Amino acid sequence: MKQLSKILLASLLAFVMNAGLEGAEKSLKVLTIGNSFASSVVGELNRIVKSDPECKLVIKRANLGGCTLERHWREHLKGEKDPNYKPYRNGKNKNTLVELLKSDKWDIVTIQQASTGSFKPETYEPYAGNLIALIRKYAPSAEIVIQQTWSYNQSSFQFKRWKIDQKTMYERARDAYEKMAKRYNCRVIPTGLAVQIHREKLGKNLISMPTTGKYEYPKVPVTNDLVGYGIWRKDKKKNTGKKVLARDMAHLNADGRYMQGCLWFSFLFGKDPVKIQYAPAKMKKEQAEHLRKCAAEALAGYKQVKK
Repeated sequence: MKQLSKILLASLLAFVMNAGLEGAEKSLKVLTIGNSFASSVVGELNRIVKSDPECKLVIKRANLGGCTLERHWREHLKGEKDPNYKPYRNGKNKNTLVELLKSDKWDIVTIQQASTGSFKPETYEPYAGNLIALIRKYAPSAEIVIQQTWSYNQSSFQFKRWKIDQKTMYERARDAYEKMAKRYNCRVIPTGLAVQIHREKLGKNLISMPTTGKYEYPKVPVTNDLVGYGIWRKDKKKNTGKKVLARDMAHLNADGRYMQGCLWFSFLFGKDPVKIQYAPAKMKKEQAEHLRKCAAEALAGYKQVKK
């Protein structure tokens, strides 16, 4: 009888401890070393984290627009030679890459290639290796994670220049990131795959960004891809004060940024993206559910080299 009581007590203690762990707050500190393709996640990711009382996130950025792995390394070398050269800005603070790496005890540091070089494996080295060595030196306890970036909207003029199409850009970038992940034993946030899953689900119903047609302000061309959007901006060239319509074929639009936020949240905190409660106020319920499913399928379908 005493033995049975001990077993029951041990089981009860184990249950209470496990219940406590499941309800415990998980706090993470993340530093991104990237470009606008990393900065685009921050807004929605923070809102998703705030919607979950069990999660807390501190995220800082060593991001520069269009910045390649090579440029990040060269910016670091400049900072070594000149202590006053601080190219990275977080709010009012300016830092070198080393200063940011040393500024906190990071749980995760993410890196990625710029989109213009993402599908060119010859552009990754030796800069990826140099940066990874630098991270391991100044943030030794951090896990280094790679964000797999995405291919442009099919209407992008760049495809004609590069002599490739949307799928080819994705596949070459996917292979280059996978090679990098295997070489340095890093996990991957498969954002590019999630975007591609969305495209495959739409199939023939996928609408690329219209490049012709007349639009009166504030009307913009519409695409149901997660990449690409139209925006009215001041005409800086003519300096008339009038607005002109611009098309962005490379960056995630509002739907894409939400999907990216769901994907990162699930990857970072180990939670099912389908169960995320937050969605942007103007987003239809069905679309939010679809985007969360794309994130879930990408995470489930991507074969990580490290777990």
